[in-house]
Amino acid sequence: MADGILSQAEADALLRMEKVPASATDIFKFPSLGGRIEVPLVSRDKRESFSLDVQRKRISLKTKYQTRARNIVVLARLDFGSPHRNPDEREVGVPHLHLYREGYGDKWASEVPAGLLSNPDDAWQVLLDFMLYCGVVELPNIVRDLFS
Repeated sequence: MADGILSQAEADALLRMEKVPASATDIFKFPSLGGRIEVPLVSRDKRESFSLDVQRKRISLKTKYQTRARNIVVLARLDFGSPHRNPDEREVGVPHLHLYREGYGDKWASEVPAGLLSNPDDAWQVLLDFMLYCGVVELPNIVRDLFS
């Protein structure tokens, strides 16, 4: 890793690496509109740390699911809410998936691959599908309330 930038091979390996909760006892509340959580994850050997972020904005109704490595590097982000314009000026609709791209970070988005989301209208199911996509093999203790 040079100057804080991952190679594409490193980023791809980190995204596919099996992830587990950093703590078996931490409990997180699935955010309602206007809320946000940050769930610490680690690799099975505990040599790499990750973060699973879920943010649900109230006014714009934008929802973001994101997996980060090494505190700041976004490996994958699933966005709902508004289209995204890529550096080549191509617009990608909603929802869309950002994946780390060497030299660009998370600036590029693409259509969500077919089959990634089993029910895009269910925020909870989207979280489960996203965690599976990002290699989370043991689910963190995230609880839902009646309205999330």
